Amino acid sequence: MIERLQSSNYISSQQLSSKEQNTATAFSDLLRQRMENIGSVPSVNNTEIEFSKHAKQRVEERGIEISSELLTKLKNSVQKAQEKGAKNILAFDAERAFIINVAQNRVVTAISQDEMQGNIFTNIDGAVLLK
Repeated sequence: MIERLQSSNYISSQQLSSKEQNTATAFSDLLRQRMENIGSVPSVNNTEIEFSKHAKQRVEERGIEISSELLTKLKNSVQKAQEKGAKNILAFDAERAFIINVAQNRVVTAISQDEMQGNIFTNIDGAVLLK
């Protein structure tokens, strides 16, 4: 493969016309900007919290009431986590807990108070107390 690359018709920047050089520079700048933005999370200010199919099942099975007030608290938790750069959080209060994927703004699972006792939460990088 290296032999193919060495024998290919490589064009140096000196061989490009000024228009082609400007296009290459613009592309290079755009690529660099996009690469710097990789990993940044889009704003969720106007995005509603979504529940995965698994989370919907757990909410139903465990009798967890989802009110508009709770949805607002979850949304605020995601915004706080986003500001701190967290990717997966545990949002909880005394009665329930939710594992949330911050980048997707999606509740992954829901846990009732009974199940929280003695449970170990893994694959999270932040926790937010629901107030």
